[in-house]
Amino acid sequence: MGSQTFAVFGTGAVGGYFGGRLAEAGHDVRFVARGRQLAAIRDHGLRVSSVDGDFLIRPARVADDPAAIGHVDVVLVAVKAWQVPEAGDAMRPMVGESTFVVPLQNGVEAPDQLSAVLGRPRVLGGLCRILAYLDGPGHIRHTGVTPYVAFGELDGSSGARVETLRQAFTSTRGITVEVPSDIRVAMWSKFLFIAALGGVGALTRSPIGALRRAAKSRELLRQALEEIRAVALGRNILLPADIVDGTLAYIDTLPTDGTASMQRDIMEGRPSELEAQVGAVVRLGDLVGVPVPVHRMIYQSLLPLERKARAG
Repeated sequence: MGSQTFAVFGTGAVGGYFGGRLAEAGHDVRFVARGRQLAAIRDHGLRVSSVDGDFLIRPARVADDPAAIGHVDVVLVAVKAWQVPEAGDAMRPMVGESTFVVPLQNGVEAPDQLSAVLGRPRVLGGLCRILAYLDGPGHIRHTGVTPYVAFGELDGSSGARVETLRQAFTSTRGITVEVPSDIRVAMWSKFLFIAALGGVGALTRSPIGALRRAAKSRELLRQALEEIRAVALGRNILLPADIVDGTLAYIDTLPTDGTASMQRDIMEGRPSELEAQVGAVVRLGDLVGVPVPVHRMIYQSLLPLERKARAG
């Protein structure tokens, strides 16, 4: 298979890390960034400090205007979940006849949102796992969790474009890549974990250790997990029968002081992915007639904080 050209739409910690590793491996990667991030990458390169080895991409191809990037083969979409519909429209100048896009953010609605703008044949399902943050403009710090990316055709088929993308990620240093047999199941499995943990964590203002130790909050967490599994089944997403127990067992292995990103944003007064996580469970549950009282209560409780953060 031939080489691919990549664009990273949303060069924050996630997009910068995965795009940076592809560039480090010799792939043609073009970054879309704005403001101080754009200036820092343009002037000093993209710097990544990682537990898997530091690296610097300099010079890095970066622009704030997608038209200046031009057509590419693959667009990695790494904006926040609430920015996906707007991003889909903005990236049109990078989308040629054979371009496809891969969403990497939390949530399960991005493929449908991108398909509504760009057409379903251009969209894959995708997800990633990494613990990283921006440590100043142009500088990404990867502090833990083996970087992982997964993607696949939404209809479950296999083809050359997925295999070429898999080979590209396999050529990088330190990234685990997987093409699941059903990418929607994989996305919902991550969603079940992150939405339930983030929602209950934000509601209780408690780290993971306290949540899982107290009987009442652990039960609330279990109920939240069960609700998401029920919504998935209502949408014909066949999650494993033991996924709730398995997710709780995984949560039991996490650091006691850990928190989910949505929880941290809410607690620190920043705009969060409340709508794309807890709100999505409520919306999608309503669409398939599955009651989600725990998520509805969490959503209604956190919504005033979300509105205050966005008004500020």
